[in-house]
Amino acid sequence: MVEVRVCIGTSCHLNGSYNVVQGIQQLVEEHALHDNIDLEAYFCMKQCECKGVSISVDGENFRIEPEKLNEFFEGKIMSKL
Repeated sequence: MVEVRVCIGTSCHLNGSYNVVQGIQQLVEEHALHDNIDLEAYFCMKQCECKGVSISVDGENFRIEPEKLNEFFEGKIMSKL
C-alpha cells in the first residue's frame, strides 16, 4: 500500500491542491488502484515557501505543480507499486 498525503493548507490550496487531490482520485480510478493507494488530505506540511503543492509519498516529501500531476503519478507513485 502506497501512502499518499496531499497538503490542503492555505498556501497549497491557493497553488491548486484541490485539483491535485481530484486528479489523483481520477488516476486511481483509471488504473483501478483502490486497494493499492491510501490517499489522504493533510493540513499543512510546513513547506509553504516553495512553489506548488506539497505531497508526501510513503513519507518522502515533494512539491509539484498541478499541471505536472500525471508525470508525478507515473514516476513517483506508480513506481512504488
